[in-house]
Amino acid sequence: MISKIERTIAFRYLKPKRKEGFLKVISIFSFTGIALGVAILIIVMSVMSGFRTELINKILGFNPHIIIKPYEKKIDLKKLDDLQEVKEEILRTSSTFTGQGILINKKNTIGILVRSYIDDNINKIDLINKGIIDGSLNSFKKNNIVIGKELAISTNLVVGDEITLMSTSNIQTPFGNLPLQNKFIISSIFSTGLAEFDQNVVFVPFENAKSLFELEETDIDLEIFLKKPDNVQGIKYELEKIFNEHYVYSWEDLNKSFFAALKVERNVMFIILTLIIIVAAFNIISGLTILVKNKTKEIAILRTVGVSRKSIAKIFFLTGFTIGFLATITGVLIGVLFSYYVEEIRILITSIFNIRLFPEEIYFLSQIPSEINLGYIFIISIFSLLITFFATLIPSLNAAKLDPIKALKYE
Repeated sequence: MISKIERTIAFRYLKPKRKEGFLKVISIFSFTGIALGVAILIIVMSVMSGFRTELINKILGFNPHIIIKPYEKKIDLKKLDDLQEVKEEILRTSSTFTGQGILINKKNTIGILVRSYIDDNINKIDLINKGIIDGSLNSFKKNNIVIGKELAISTNLVVGDEITLMSTSNIQTPFGNLPLQNKFIISSIFSTGLAEFDQNVVFVPFENAKSLFELEETDIDLEIFLKKPDNVQGIKYELEKIFNEHYVYSWEDLNKSFFAALKVERNVMFIILTLIIIVAAFNIISGLTILVKNKTKEIAILRTVGVSRKSIAKIFFLTGFTIGFLATITGVLIGVLFSYYVEEIRILITSIFNIRLFPEEIYFLSQIPSEINLGYIFIISIFSLLITFFATLIPSLNAAKLDPIKALKYE
């Protein structure tokens, strides 16, 4: 335990005298460095956690949890009945087609991904159904097309405009092979908040897709949506047994490299920003070393009046640790507040300086996501306090080892 006299002396040392201005500067740098390091770490980890969660939600919102791609022969849906336990975990299934095409209007030619559902019920896709910003899915019928917001902006298209869609399939003519194409009317425009998806994916009725791409039964995929997407690997393993002649992929398989890269980036950022706290902690070592040097006479007097070496160590340890502790608390408060209002801060900075801080085409999302994780905050706080602990320990022990006779002799 720390006695009242030890606390009094330690807190008095936190207020350097005028002639100890350099020591005050070092203390301010130490406090600021640790506080900023902790705050930035919390902000970065919160934003990256939010970014990952938001991307997963977006991916699961319009991509199947499991997709079965046929190999040489069509998929037999009746096989699902062989696995009753798996069937109970399935929310819904859809037979779909996905192919590459080219969208053409008067001024633009752009490559896109064409998706189509056999039952033409794209209302099942929550992100599309809830994200319609113009037009209606009720008018989705033959020769109609649904496009994303980013594609509409980049090609200057609106609901009611006519476009031409060209496929990768060819038709023989007297002039040689020409790609199949069909005219479509834009019936609605959607916005998922995921810029890349809104730019590159369009939906057409299956009747049009069948003729435009000359579809066969082996071109139709089976998309499976689960009640609990977290159980995807176990369900996938069971499906591979009964669909062993086809390719079976989970959403985790299809996005493995992307999320692995996010994890690596998050870990690298954690290491780099932790180094900021360590550098700031070295300032505490420097500050306490100078403080011990300046207080040599006072330490000697305290020792001669009976203050133990242990008490001397406690005094200087408390002085340094208080700086680190207060800096950590300040950093946590700043980090949490900034993380909570990060999108509002982005909008404010954008409006004041007229700059884009979070381009949708680069970061895929239309706003900065943030997810405050109490676990991360606890780990960062403990890291900061541990670094401060070891930084203050060395000069505190050196102060305790000071010989009072030699100290008074050379003063």
